[in-house]
Amino acid sequence: MSQDQSRSLLSVPPSLQDHSQGRLDASVMLVMYGDYQSPQSANAYRLVKAIQRQVSAALRENHLCLIFRHFPQSQIHAQAQHAAEAAEAAAAQDQFWQMHEMLFLYQQELGNGYLVEYANHLGLNISQFLQDLSRGVHTDRINRDIESAYQSGVTAAPALFIDRVRYTDRWNLEQLTAAIVNAGD
Repeated sequence: MSQDQSRSLLSVPPSLQDHSQGRLDASVMLVMYGDYQSPQSANAYRLVKAIQRQVSAALRENHLCLIFRHFPQSQIHAQAQHAAEAAEAAAAQDQFWQMHEMLFLYQQELGNGYLVEYANHLGLNISQFLQDLSRGVHTDRINRDIESAYQSGVTAAPALFIDRVRYTDRWNLEQLTAAIVNAGD
């Protein structure tokens, strides 16, 4: 296997440590590396959500599992790391996907006041949320995601892997849906 091929494979397989929608034994595993402040990541996530709805309606519930991993590009998105930490602080209170949605929906508003507002809206324990953020409790988790991205050859977000293979075709509904459906055959 050439180095180029090995760098297009997901180096860290999905596990129970990941944030997932769907079962880890699904027919198709879709791993997304994303940055909450990146418009391209938000667009990719909206595309993936639309595909999730289509695939689960057309095929079966257990066809697709989505994994999200953090890849904040702090050098170009100053609030991306802090937003990822907010998502992890929400995850500690079993609200990862709810916070994840809010961060992508309101990605132009990721300052501290907004993050607290989102946490409050989700009914999180604000004191715990703020302690987690101020102490950097979840930084190691985010750094592990970043390191796994680098090991897989990811240099920018978003990045998608379908069944551990980097998706490099066009990012539109038709082609990505076809790639996901074909991967499960």
